[in-house]
Amino acid sequence: MTVWTIGHGTRRVDELIELLTSQGIGRLTDVRTIPRSRHNPQFNRDRLPDDLARAGIAYVHMPGQGGLRRPRSDSVNLAWRNSGFRGYADYMQTEAFQANLDVLVRQAAGARTVIMCAATVPWRCHRSLLADALTV
Repeated sequence: MTVWTIGHGTRRVDELIELLTSQGIGRLTDVRTIPRSRHNPQFNRDRLPDDLARAGIAYVHMPGQGGLRRPRSDSVNLAWRNSGFRGYADYMQTEAFQANLDVLVRQAAGARTVIMCAATVPWRCHRSLLADALTV
């Protein structure tokens, strides 16, 4: 099973869909905690699912895999300088994260799946940590 990762960035929706269809993606799993963008409203949850559906791509929002996590006061992930990554690393050690990861794996077994957030480059996004968890 392979799970792809993409950041919508400032692309047009048709560009995103072209990238996804060129790879045979059947499901986009939105891993943004808040599925909207003030600067790129074409990727808001009230618009994106319909555009994807017209291209034959299912849309799933998984806020349980979303970023914007705060570090725990007793965090053991102190090597992370970025507090957002430290907070997500802390969250990855919870049962809730594992339960959501299990759901994502089951969904990905049924269709070629991409996880999407806003950041274009994955190393600036919690998707990089999520992708690591999927490979272990």
